[in-house]
Order: sequence, then structure tokens, then C-alpha cells
Amino acid sequence: MPKDHDGIGASTKRREDVRFLSGAGRYTDDINLRGQAYAYFLRSSVAHGNLTSVDTAEAEAMPGVVRIFTAKDFEGVGGLPCGWQVTDRFGQPMKEPGHPVLATGKVRHVGDPIAVVVAESLAQAKDAAEAILVDIDELPAVIDMKAAVAGGSALVHDDVPDNLCYDWGFVEENRDAVDAAIRGAHHVTTLELVNNRLVANPMEPRVAVGDYDRTTGEHTLYTTSQNPHVIRLLMGAFVLGIPENKLRVVAPDVGGGFGTKIFHYAEEAFCTFAAKAVNRPVKWTCDRSEAFITDCHGRDHVTKIELALDAEGKFLAVRTDTLANMGAYLSTFAPSVPTWLHGTLMAGNYTTPLVYVNVRAVFTNTVPVDAYRGAGRPEATFQLERVIDKAARELGIDPIELRRRNFIKPEQFPYQTPVAVVYDTGNYHATMDKLVEIADVAGFPARRAASEAKGKLRGLGIAHYIEACGIAPSQLVGQLGARAGLYESATVRVNATGSISVYTGSHSHGQGHETTFPQVVAQMLGIDASQVDIVHGDTSKIPMGMGTYGSRSIAVGGSAMFRATEKIIAKAKKIAAHLMEASETDVELADGKFSVKGTDKSVAWAEVCLAAYVPHNYPLESIEPGLEETSFYDPSNFTYPSGGYACEVEVDPETGKVEILAFSAADDFGNVINPMIVSGQVHGGIAQGIGQALLEQAVYDENGQLLTGSYMDYAMPRADDVPMYAVDHSCVTPCTHNPLGVKGCGEAGAIGSPPAVVNAVIDALSARGVTHIDMPLTPARVWAAMNAAG
Repeated sequence: MPKDHDGIGASTKRREDVRFLSGAGRYTDDINLRGQAYAYFLRSSVAHGNLTSVDTAEAEAMPGVVRIFTAKDFEGVGGLPCGWQVTDRFGQPMKEPGHPVLATGKVRHVGDPIAVVVAESLAQAKDAAEAILVDIDELPAVIDMKAAVAGGSALVHDDVPDNLCYDWGFVEENRDAVDAAIRGAHHVTTLELVNNRLVANPMEPRVAVGDYDRTTGEHTLYTTSQNPHVIRLLMGAFVLGIPENKLRVVAPDVGGGFGTKIFHYAEEAFCTFAAKAVNRPVKWTCDRSEAFITDCHGRDHVTKIELALDAEGKFLAVRTDTLANMGAYLSTFAPSVPTWLHGTLMAGNYTTPLVYVNVRAVFTNTVPVDAYRGAGRPEATFQLERVIDKAARELGIDPIELRRRNFIKPEQFPYQTPVAVVYDTGNYHATMDKLVEIADVAGFPARRAASEAKGKLRGLGIAHYIEACGIAPSQLVGQLGARAGLYESATVRVNATGSISVYTGSHSHGQGHETTFPQVVAQMLGIDASQVDIVHGDTSKIPMGMGTYGSRSIAVGGSAMFRATEKIIAKAKKIAAHLMEASETDVELADGKFSVKGTDKSVAWAEVCLAAYVPHNYPLESIEPGLEETSFYDPSNFTYPSGGYACEVEVDPETGKVEILAFSAADDFGNVINPMIVSGQVHGGIAQGIGQALLEQAVYDENGQLLTGSYMDYAMPRADDVPMYAVDHSCVTPCTHNPLGVKGCGEAGAIGSPPAVVNAVIDALSARGVTHIDMPLTPARVWAAMNAAG
């Protein structure tokens, strides 16, 4: 690879941005098929009620109406499946009520689909939907989680007592020991907190286009998905019963996901089903307001956490009690988020010997809740880093020093935590050192004094995080309740002229895969990255894949490419050896050229590729023509990125307004493929974390109406809400169990930033007696907390 290379470690500009920034991207809503009809969903306007009648007679006679579908059309069709089963602490499986494509018997949240009009135009479909007569016998809505499980509330599902999906304990065998440690501790810090419900808000709303070819019996679904192969699996095997070879799922350019496009939604199943039923393509496009009440929401935990410490400030035990909102139905991965994705990270970066996590998952009359950027890890980190900060103030120990006293030391890796997982590598002291340096912690007292001089309250917040990402090990996740394998596949196809097409089951929806993946293959082959193209998002081209989420693309998908490319190199060496009349073991590859060790014999990469497809002088008895290899990669463990974040804020004591003045991030992502793209991922994550900490919240009233159902009410962070970030990822401890040594970076910013922001605000207000404020820290809440504290 030449010095000015574009391989691993180069900050190559994103090649896909040429089409995105020029308006040439092709998104699902850009797809319009010949003869296409339009679907409009009539949705429940009440949160809870018995659906007594749906009269479509008048609507069916209206202009342009092709057909109207109700739940009767889906009798005998499977409901939306849940992809993860959790067993509770009594050994019983979770309660798993049905999730119909269209509401049957009951509506359970505002936005629950009741009927669908398919018409010649969207306007005609909307007009006809207004003429459908729906009679709902409204029931009391169940919104508050504590009330929902207290007994006496209405039941979201009649067959789920106390609205409790499961009562999960982890590690159940540690429960008594944790209780004893807390009883006998020198000091116990207790904190009750809320992890606020969020709406994901990807730039592109969801779209589904169903098509059916009656001559072949083949279905095609174009959809805005992070996970097209899993959608094919779930919809084909569990909902519609379509053989996989007759079902194609295509996810073209997708404008962001943040987790909310991992899941299988009713609209996807409906458009696929309806296209066959009306024998023409059917298209549904979600509008922004509809997205607020149909896309899965994120977070929504209420937690009590206790941290026990000895007289030297060493952590002895952590105990948590969490209520986790599932919403009205179980979404695809929902049960795993507050359990395995949350509980297994409750040791954090620390040597806490005893941890017990209890989670009760609750059904309510709200939109289903599922994974959102970070999924479970932000919830764990927020609890832990908030209670550590509170403990530091109670004990009079510097928050950084308290963390250092309890960090796992570099020489202790690999480190077995008390919550099942084994961290392979890390150096938390180094990332904290780097954070202290780039955040100029030493200069903070002077800056605080300057703020005080102008009547403002300045605070510095520190947080450290660890996350489990590279979500994969199939054997492990199978033991934890996953109903699918979580490997990844890649096919590397070398074309006759030396260019390369890489087919990956990972899906890109803004992460820059088309740039970073070629860097890996190009580095290995010693060729220019421009020779490598990435193909993804179409189940007809890639045999199998598990999509993109949990920062798994490069750690799992990239490793599959690495393994497939190794096979390519091995076969190409055989061909090169034949061309040079040398022993295969003497051939080496460097800078895109095969050479015989110790000689001046060599053949170029392109010459070997051509020989593979033009086998005129070819040892067919020992080598097949062609140069294409596939690998399925399934790692032995998660990867464990970590880092330290620092936030500096100024609070206006007159109004409660919080302004973020500086934000610093020191992350350990293992080996970095493209530093520029990694920095961009961190920037985006921090912005989302700041949004959660200061601005965003999905708020329901007591009747289950979403009060923050549009951008008039739901506050997204804007450019002037965030500062310039100081981002560093020079602290590197490579992952030991994937061939690239990578760890993943996509969720770090959203995990580390909320506790850093809240800790900073509490630091600013601590002199006034404020010890905690629940997110979002709006001016009203901050002002009220200051005044309540006196």
C-alpha cells in the first residue's frame, strides 16, 4: 500500500456523499412501480378501547377505492413476532400477547391500525378513510408504569395480569449477597431517576412498497429497513408464510435509523400482503406526524439504584430496581433491551464485586418501545454514572478520583464481570488521562470564577462508559433468548479485470459503509479502494445477513469481509504460483503484486484476476476457474468500546436555561478504519445524547394522547444547542477476538453524553442544594429545582 494510501487508518472522504449531497440518492419513496396503488392506514384516535364495529360500506363506494382491508382479512395470518424471549426470575417465560397486523377486538394505543384503504391515489385513500365508521367502546388508559403493575388498573391485554410482561432478576444467585453488602456498607448512595422516553426521528420516515408477480409467485418488498434479511425471515416465516426463495426484501438508500428501522412493522407485512390481494403494487409512505405514533419509541425506564461503598470509596455492591415500558405490544427486540443489553453492563468500568439488577417490564397503552441508539447501554451508563457522581459529592471525593479508585486496571484484562460478560481489553485510566487533558480540567476553576463574575453558574460533568457492541455471538445470544443467529456474511467477488464487488449482509443507512468497507479489502489486497464496490440491502443479491445495529457492522460484517478476502488471497496465490511456475508457499502479496520470495519474479493483481476467468493455461485439475469467496463470521464475544466524556455548562440562575460551552470525548474504539467517519459518528451520538439530556421527551397525558406528537412540541437539538466537540480516539486497545481489532463507535456518543451533561448541571447547582433533576433538563425543570432546593 503506497504511503498516501486510502486503506485502513485513512480519513478517506465518504464516496456515497456524492450522491447524497447532490440529491441523487434513491430512497424507498423514490420507488414508484407501474400500476401502483396507495395505502392509507386508519388509526385509533383513542389509547384503549373495545373495537365494536368497523363499517366500510360507504367508503368502499367512494371514487378511486381499490379495496379496504380490516382485521377480518388477516384471519389465519400470523401476527408480528417478537424476536427475543426473556425468562423471568422464577423460571417462567415472559407474557407474549399477540400483535396483529390490524387491530382485532381492541385498540391498545393511539395510532394502532384499524383499517387500510388502498386507492388509486393517496388523496382518495385519505378521503375514503374518513368515511369509515368505527365504533370504539373506550376503556381507561394505562399510562403510568407504577400504577400499571400496582394492581387495580385496566389491563392492556386481558390475559396479562397486572400488565407485567416479566419480572427479571440478574444475577439472581447474587441477590442475597448484594442485600447483605448494602446492609453492611460504610456508605450507601441511593438515587431514583427516569430515563426519558424518546422518539427516534430519523431524517427519512418509513416507507413500504409491496409488489407481486403472479407469473412467478414472487413477492418483493421495498422498505426503509436496517435489516432486510431479518424482515424477510420474520415476514416470510411467521407472518405471511412465504418461502424465502419467493420473497425479496430491498432496502435501498435509507435516511437514518437509530434502531427504529431494525424492527418488523405491520405496514411492511400489509403492503406485501395487499399487493397480492389486489394484484398490483401497493405503496405506503409515513408522514412525520404518523411516525410519532407508529415508529417504536426508545428508553422509558424508571429506576432506583443503590451504590454501596467502603470507607476508602471502593465500590462494594450495586442494586437496581427498574420499571421498563414495553408499550402496548412487544416489538421485535424489545424484551432484550432492559434485560441483557442493560443488565450485563451494570458493572460499568469498575471492579464492583456484586451486582443485582431487577427489571419489571410493563405493558401500557402507549406506542411500543424498542431499541434506540445504544439500546440498554445508555440506560445502564446513565444510572451508574449518576449514582457515582452523587456518591462522590456525599463522600467529598473528587468524581474523577472516585472513578479512578474503582477502575478495572489494564493488567486485569481479560476481566470477568459479576454480570456474565468478559471484557477483553481496555485502559480506562488512559482514556481518563486523555479526557482530563483535552477538557483542560485544570483550568476549570478559573473558568467557573469567570462565569460567576457575570452572574452565571458553571459546572463540569464527567462520565465514563463501556458498552457491549459488535452484537453477535450466536451461541451466547441464543442462550440469552434471541430467536435468531447474529453472525454476518460477506461475499468478495473479484471481476475479470481486477475490480471487486463485496456483497455484505450489513446495511448502511448513513454510516459510510461504502467508504470504510473498501478500505479494509483494499488494504488487504494492496490495491486502490476505488476498485472496490459495496453491494448491500437486497436479499436477492446477498444470501444471508443480519443487518446493522449495535455497532456490529465493522466488527462482525467487516470481519466477514476480512475472512472472505483471506480466502481470495489464498486462491489468488495458487493462481500466481502457477503463472510464475513457483511453489505456492513461496508466493507473497504486497502492494497489489504477487512475487516469489527471493527472486525478481512477479505478476500483477490484474494479471492473476484475468487468468482466473480466462483459464487457457490453467491447472483445472487443482484450481477451479473464477475468484469469488464467501464467509460467515460469528465472533466469540462482544466487543467493548469505552471512553470518558466531559461536559461544561453554564446555567442562568434567573431562567434555568442551560448552555453547553464545551464537550470533550476520549474514546477507545480499538483499531480505527476511518478516523474522520468515526469522529462523525461520535459527533452525531453526542448531539443525540445532548438532545435527551436537555430537550427531548415523548409525553403522554392520562388518556394516552401523545402531547409531543410533532416538532411543534417535541424539541430536537439544533446546531446552536451543541458546541464544537473535542474528540479523541488515540487511546487504543485492540479487540482481541476479531481479525481487525475493531470495537465499534456508532453508539458511544449517545451513551456517554447524557450523564456527562446532567452531572455538569448538578455540579453547577450543587452549591444550591440540588442533587438530581430528571431528564430532559428544561429551563422550567432546572429553575424549579433551584427554587425547591432553596
